Amino acid sequence: MAIESRTQIKYIRISPEKLRRVMAPLRGRKVGEALALLRYHPQSAARVLAKALKSAAANAENVHGVSGEELVIRNLTADGGPSLKRRRPGARGRSKPILRRTAHITVVVGQEEVG
Repeated sequence: MAIESRTQIKYIRISPEKLRRVMAPLRGRKVGEALALLRYHPQSAARVLAKALKSAAANAENVHGVSGEELVIRNLTADGGPSLKRRRPGARGRSKPILRRTAHITVVVGQEEVG
């Protein structure tokens, strides 16, 4: 039976599209390698993803006793959360809508399968 640990961070004030752009190269990598990549990533989404990865690794270590070097990213998703709806003044006394998007991040890490 494979050991998996899951972490979810909700209501992040970054759009899911921006998060997915940073997530794409991380899928399937080891947790340590992914954290090293995120450390020097210029986007602000990298800091949030690093926090989620560290949390998932700590969950695996505390619950299952698996060290961080053995963990691989199994699943990494960014789903849309509720949008904050705002208005901006427009021409001729009208108003224009602004959607401030939020996201939910789900990280699943597991032991590296040998064989």
